[in-house]
Amino acid sequence: MEAHTKLVRMLRDSGAVRFGQFTLASGRTSDVYVDIKRTWTDPDHLEMLGRALAERVEDAEGLGGMELGAVPLLAAASLYSRRPFVVVRKAPKGYGTDQRIEGTVPAGARFLVIEDVTTSGGSVLETVTLLRAAGADVERVLVVVDREEGAAERLAGASIRLDALATLDELRGPPA
Repeated sequence: MEAHTKLVRMLRDSGAVRFGQFTLASGRTSDVYVDIKRTWTDPDHLEMLGRALAERVEDAEGLGGMELGAVPLLAAASLYSRRPFVVVRKAPKGYGTDQRIEGTVPAGARFLVIEDVTTSGGSVLETVTLLRAAGADVERVLVVVDREEGAAERLAGASIRLDALATLDELRGPPA
């Protein structure tokens, strides 16, 4: 079975895709919810995701993503790609160094932002903005699932290419 088909099947079978009525982070409602946390809590699923992400790292020198959803994905992709990663906090801790970025961002280093799911692209654009302000060169975002609801267009407006391991359309499609 092809790797992409296996990934889509794993996302469906893991319970990461649920149907009903849900409010998304963007504030919109949807009849489907994609919860990648249901996959990365299983070591076999996390391994599959880490390998799939690592295969798409291309020329990135570092990886970055927002807490919480991206952290296990970053760690797994880092292990398989041998690239260092940084974690962007949603807000400063309020104590210690009060940093928004945990890890090192060398000036001018090419970074790939990794995210679990993207809808409108708002939170991933915030991650890109913070990494760019720290000196990273970010031109691409890689997500596990793109809901195809405007993120690609929004990111393109900031000169960022969006790549996805899978799309919501594929997850809704016929059984793999």
